[in-house]
Amino acid sequence: MVAIYLKKAVSTAETGQEDVRTRVAVMLDVLRGEGDAAAIEYARKLDGWKGPILVSRDEMAAASAKVPQELRDDIAFAHDNIRRFAEAQLATINDTEIEVRPGFIAGQKSIPMSAAGAYVPGGRYSHVASALMTITTAKVAGVRHVTACSPTRPDEGIPAAILHTMHLAGADAALNLGGVQGVAAMAFGLFGLPKADILVGPGNQYVAEAKRMLFGEVGIDMFAGPTDSLILADSTADPEIVAWDLVGQAEHGYNSPVWLVTDDRVLAEKVLKLAPRLIEELPKLNADNARAAWRDYAEVILCKDRDEMAAVSDRYGPEHLQVQAADLDWWLERLSSYGSLFLGAETTVAFGDKAAGPNHVLPTSGAARYTGGLSVHKFLKTVTWQRATVAGMRPVAEATARISRLEGMEGHARTADIRLERMKAS
Repeated sequence: MVAIYLKKAVSTAETGQEDVRTRVAVMLDVLRGEGDAAAIEYARKLDGWKGPILVSRDEMAAASAKVPQELRDDIAFAHDNIRRFAEAQLATINDTEIEVRPGFIAGQKSIPMSAAGAYVPGGRYSHVASALMTITTAKVAGVRHVTACSPTRPDEGIPAAILHTMHLAGADAALNLGGVQGVAAMAFGLFGLPKADILVGPGNQYVAEAKRMLFGEVGIDMFAGPTDSLILADSTADPEIVAWDLVGQAEHGYNSPVWLVTDDRVLAEKVLKLAPRLIEELPKLNADNARAAWRDYAEVILCKDRDEMAAVSDRYGPEHLQVQAADLDWWLERLSSYGSLFLGAETTVAFGDKAAGPNHVLPTSGAARYTGGLSVHKFLKTVTWQRATVAGMRPVAEATARISRLEGMEGHARTADIRLERMKAS
């Protein structure tokens, strides 16, 4: 049996991207040439923000007084989980060395990047969790300076809850900037701040394209498109839980794909009926986003068995992958292409998005086929070194000279020859 599409998407992540690329390229050229002045002008024109751009740590701390204590407690709870998970990741990374041959030693070590730029979305929704995920992880990795930026609200700037979270997570400075101008300000080191070695964090299609275009000049966490989610469900799954999990992710935006892959037609048909009804229970903005995403990007795929379900999932390489099916250990062992995996109905993508601990900055648009999500590893450079005794050097030099001449690289060979001639074992 070939997988059957009970619902097929009419749009893809690439839909409309050409216009985005053109506009972002123009903006980056202007920002590169005109610097601070261009960023200020874009903030005024695009966000209606006329206030100061740079926010100090003291100003971030002062914003905490505007955040209700219960919310501060919840943010602290999430921060603690994210920090402890990042610390556990860091503990798995060890410097190492090996005596490749007697007297010839090689090794590797991990060096934190000096400066990072963290983009915190704040347009439609105030993503305090994104501030936690990016800044906390960078600081645990040992990054000395983290600049964060986020879109402003008229007459307010960055919302107080986001500023409080940036401060708690350890941001050294914040910028009242969103979009391409925010990304460029961190990459180019505008407003007197260090140039970022790496740009991290989710954002809309303009933010993602700006990061893509800047890659090479700076590092980025990953190429990113709209957030996407896939659910693998069998007859043991609760149709309403499945439907809500799909709808909950579709509210991210009009172009956020959600996919259901199942071997149970009854479940699939129930979800197809439930999802549109559940969307109408959301607040207007959320419902508008989810309705468009469900209409244009959602898919429901019927497979013959769990092996075919797993194969379909691996082919899609979803950012978020939920399994609501029997024998969770089988799925954990079998699945190989996803950003983050949620096993069983007791967990859901929203837990990972907000407070569970593992990072929510994840590969989208199939990039999970070749990369994982944001972690302390992304902020560390793994570098190598070598040293040798004269005796240990000799066999390596001899082999190097012969290989170099075979390749026609005489200069390389001579660098080995001179050591063989001049250096004698004591």
